[in-house]
Amino acid sequence: MGVDSKALMKVFLPAIAGHVPDRMVQAISAFLDFCYIVCHSSLDEGDLSALDDALSRFHKERNIFIETGVTPNGISLPRQHSLCHYHYLIQQFGAPNGLCSSLTESRHHKAVKEPWRRSSGYLALGQMLKFAAGLLDKPLLPSDVIAIDPDSTFDDNPDEENC
Repeated sequence: MGVDSKALMKVFLPAIAGHVPDRMVQAISAFLDFCYIVCHSSLDEGDLSALDDALSRFHKERNIFIETGVTPNGISLPRQHSLCHYHYLIQQFGAPNGLCSSLTESRHHKAVKEPWRRSSGYLALGQMLKFAAGLLDKPLLPSDVIAIDPDSTFDDNPDEENC
């Protein structure tokens, strides 16, 4: 989060207070707390505990958006599920330090979308892998790092059922 975003959020919560339900302000506040903690350049166990607390508060209060009809079909924020994995991933790989998903999005475009467009579309995976292999100068992960299946759950995460 940039300096401008942080400055805006300092006035955002007071500006909406009294105009939206208190639980909605609390949900947004918990989400912002989570975001601010993640943006730190280094995180210790106390920070991770505060991160878990902010996420728990957000999960507890987020139903206000359904109850008030803001999201009548349920809550489906892009990438929201990944919040449940931050604690574990920070322990494994360190603080994201303001890492923006647009960095990975640009890699996704180059490694997946371009190869798809260059394929014939029929049994495209093999064609895509050959093309993508030519794009990679080096492996995406160091040899001592075990790749994580994004669909797996981590036993270390007691709040997984809330995600």
